[in-house]
Amino acid sequence: MSRIILEARDLHYRYPRGGEVVRGISFHVRRGEKVAIVGPNGAGKSTLLMMFNGMIRPDSGTMLYDNCPIAYDAHSLRRLRKSVGFVLQNPDQQLVAPTVYQDVGFGPANLGLSEEDVKSAVQRALGAVGLEGFEHRTTHQLSGGEKKKVAIAGVLAMEPEVLVFDEPTASLDPRGSEEVMDLLDELNDHGTTIVISTHDIELAYPWAHRAVLLVGGRILQEDVPEVAFGDRDLVRRAHLSTPILLDLYHELAERGFPVPARRPLSVLDMLQVIDHAFEQNTCRAHPGTITVHDISVAGEEGLASWLAAHPGARIGAMGTRAKQRAAAEGIHLHYTHGVVDKCILRALLGEETAIMTTGGMVKRVVERVEEYSRQGGTTIPVVIADRP
Repeated sequence: MSRIILEARDLHYRYPRGGEVVRGISFHVRRGEKVAIVGPNGAGKSTLLMMFNGMIRPDSGTMLYDNCPIAYDAHSLRRLRKSVGFVLQNPDQQLVAPTVYQDVGFGPANLGLSEEDVKSAVQRALGAVGLEGFEHRTTHQLSGGEKKKVAIAGVLAMEPEVLVFDEPTASLDPRGSEEVMDLLDELNDHGTTIVISTHDIELAYPWAHRAVLLVGGRILQEDVPEVAFGDRDLVRRAHLSTPILLDLYHELAERGFPVPARRPLSVLDMLQVIDHAFEQNTCRAHPGTITVHDISVAGEEGLASWLAAHPGARIGAMGTRAKQRAAAEGIHLHYTHGVVDKCILRALLGEETAIMTTGGMVKRVVERVEEYSRQGGTTIPVVIADRP
């Protein structure tokens, strides 16, 4: 089990001339986790998150980073904020410079890096969020989604181990929200620990490794999402609604249908529950193959040949580089979010699909399909194309 990187021990905080907003909170975050702190407005989520990198000092209790209590002198806070990056809910409050290059380079420049190292850090960060070529754009002319990505890039340029996001999809349209959450998945796949706050339980439910249900400055429940949000009475006490997939699961069980012990986290999981409940075969056709193209090793000809041999096949892309490659080659993407599960759903109908991705995310695709095959009893073939 990975070691603890952030830990809160009995934190309390009261704003001047206000009520206590954090009331004895204790919990931890392990290295490499995706943790969602979920609760209604006024639950204390933002205040708690700002304690993670010393923006707010608790009145009592201890906040630890990498097993060491946080120190609040200027030098210690600078070191902490390089390791624990914070992205504000409103990117306009975080963008500090007139151009994208100046904004993303602000942190590295303040660390005293050379001009060449600052340039390298900016290029890496903009590449990670899919904004290569935006260096000379003015920040005030960007869209809301682009501003959010520039804010993220400004934090990534500091190469933090932990990224903390206050309401990461606030003010974004559905497509912008999907792009940001897909980016968080990609960053986590590369080893970054991610903590978010949100009141959107539907967003947190399928995304998080672990969820913390917060209300009135206290933790009501902390567990994997299907358990943390599985008690409908607790969720109501938090002034939230149970995720729709869990509602459907509970309704089937209450009507006497046999349901598996494992609760659904996705539409694909829900399809298994329904098929099990009605004792139907999960696959009504011979399953189609999912072909994975690792664009870091695959040549253009290999991908083009596959597309030519499978006209009309659905194709998805996981990760910024894969999406950029698809755009550069004029490849129409059917899926850019929840790609693996959507391809599994098509495979269950006997259709061929392809996934463009890179590096370690290839393993993630294979593991997800194998996991489904074990649980669902239907083997879906996966082919890694152009593997040297």
